[in-house]
Amino acid sequence: MKKIKLFLMNSLMNKKGMEMVQVAILVAIAVAVGIIFKSSIVDFVNRIFGNLDAANF
Repeated sequence: MKKIKLFLMNSLMNKKGMEMVQVAILVAIAVAVGIIFKSSIVDFVNRIFGNLDAANF
């Protein structure tokens, strides 16, 4: 048990471990924002592609 606690503390204090935690938090925030605003994002993308399609490039 003491070895596990020591390993976790070393991992959390390690700079590389902190970077991984930061990346995981940022990914979780991005996913949460995507889920919360899913309908707004879909409407925006559909409107943009509809305008591009209507422009007849």
